[in-house]
Amino acid sequence: MFCHSPHVFRQISRRIEILGFPDCQLLDVAGPLQVFASANDLVRLSGLPAPYVPVVVAANTRLSTSSGLVLEAEPLAVNDGDLDTLIISGGWGVYPACEDAAFVEWIATRAKRARRAASVCSGAFLLASTGLLDGRRAVTHWGRCADFKARFPAVALDPDPIFIEDGKYWTSAGVTAGIDLALAMVEADLGRDLALAVARQLVVFLKRPGGQSQFSAALTLQDQGGRFDTLHGWILENLERPLSLPDLAEKAGMSERNFSRRYRAETGQTPARAVETLRVETARRMLEQGQPVARVARRCGFVSDETLRRAFTRRVGISPQAYRERFA
Repeated sequence: MFCHSPHVFRQISRRIEILGFPDCQLLDVAGPLQVFASANDLVRLSGLPAPYVPVVVAANTRLSTSSGLVLEAEPLAVNDGDLDTLIISGGWGVYPACEDAAFVEWIATRAKRARRAASVCSGAFLLASTGLLDGRRAVTHWGRCADFKARFPAVALDPDPIFIEDGKYWTSAGVTAGIDLALAMVEADLGRDLALAVARQLVVFLKRPGGQSQFSAALTLQDQGGRFDTLHGWILENLERPLSLPDLAEKAGMSERNFSRRYRAETGQTPARAVETLRVETARRMLEQGQPVARVARRCGFVSDETLRRAFTRRVGISPQAYRERFA
């Protein structure tokens, strides 16, 4: 099943508190909970004591999730008992939760007491509200990144990783990334063999290839809502063209120098990088439809299959062919 050194498991079981709140995301709670529960199951099968005590906690023990499913939770701890890990769920209820000063203060106190503290998806908003992420790298759901950056400028947001560990603080991307985060914690605590056994049991990747950008449903550039939206639409309709800097500047009605300067100021990217972003995003969508790699390369303006492969692998983390086989 898995190899282990028995001494690794001969220790007091770690208490894992998974924090919920009204309208939290069910999978943010259930995903990590199941990882730790499955780790317990596998260790027990080897005749050893369970390494984890995972519990769901909330201010109201009748926890209503955004899916409508109601969970029974333990009350928020007020004692000085041992706490290994605090995991904060996300969901649409995170915004009113951030306005609850007493709730945020409880999180700050509990997170400082824990050996490590983590957030899943938009739970990063709650963890950041404590100030504990200031000056640290963090990630949240790709669709909440702009809002997060505006609210918490002192946090070094990196929008692409599935999860980030910065000291004792861990953050993870959208929803199911909480499973990736919990598996990484199991691996750090008890070794790769056990973490891999849990991943196999749950039929998930132990280390998912690529970043969360591969699951984005929208073009990042078109979410900027700036003066170049019309240009972006034209680029998408003309991806087979070379789309050189002079072409783009002419379409924008600007000199090349002024266009380059204004474009970077508006979008945070050079025009060349933006074109590649749109090409790769379109390629991703075509591959999801099962279209052949060679056709995708031509349609998206890559001069060869190899050019597509290099750009796609650099941006998404896996080859176009592997992406097509996995997500078509």
